[in-house]
Amino acid sequence: MNDVRYRDLGESLLIRIFGNSPKVRILDIFFDNPYFDFSKSELVRELGMSKQTLYKHFKDLESLGIIVVSRRIGRATLYRLNREHPLVKMLEKMIRETSLIIAEQEAKKQAIPVEEK
Repeated sequence: MNDVRYRDLGESLLIRIFGNSPKVRILDIFFDNPYFDFSKSELVRELGMSKQTLYKHFKDLESLGIIVVSRRIGRATLYRLNREHPLVKMLEKMIRETSLIIAEQEAKKQAIPVEEK
C-alpha cells in the first residue's frame, strides 16, 4: 500500500491562502481527511517530506493540541485532527466560507445571460 494519493489532489484552498510550508501541508492533509487518522510514516510518504522535517513541524502542532493521538496499533501511533480545538474550528469555518465565495464567483462567471423578450 505504497500508493501516494494526497500529492495528486492539486493545490487546496488552505495552501493557496497560507502558502506551501511544511506545517501548512501537514495541516492540509488532516483538513482534507478530517475523519481519518495517519501514522507519521504515512504522512512522510503522502507529503513527500523527510522524516526530520515532518517531526520538527509535527511536534508544534501536537503540543498545541491541534493534532492528537487517535489510537495505537501495535507499535504504530495514529494521529487525527482535533476538531474541537478553537483554531481548527476557525480554520474550518474560514475554509467553508471562502469556498462558498469562490463557488459563487465561479457560478457567476459560468452563468449565461438570458435575454428577455
